[in-house]
Amino acid sequence: MAALTVRPHVQYVVVRGDLLQTLKWPTGAVIAQACHACTAALHLFRNDENVIQYTADLDNMHKVVLEAKNEETLRKLSAELTSSEIDHKLWIEQPENYATCLAVKPYPKEQIQKYFKKLKLYK
Repeated sequence: MAALTVRPHVQYVVVRGDLLQTLKWPTGAVIAQACHACTAALHLFRNDENVIQYTADLDNMHKVVLEAKNEETLRKLSAELTSSEIDHKLWIEQPENYATCLAVKPYPKEQIQKYFKKLKLYK
């Protein structure tokens, strides 16, 4: 009997680089945006099989944090993901109404990696 192959799941998180660099947001505020988006994505899609598998082993979750140049880049990515039926949460900070971060629900890496190839790791 062949061993069951488990596909590793990954959650991609995309944060606006200009928040820290150009707009001079405090580091903690930028990190909070990523936390908000990740938490919201996991909650919104909590009954999805990918999310259930991803959260079944909390000590081995895998996230990739990438950088979008600015709000326009982030919104374009969100539109592309929506048109491709990729579940995600675009975090809109209130009351400013700024799109600050995006988090996809966890997916097998090979299924969504192509949407993020043009982005660099967040630094």
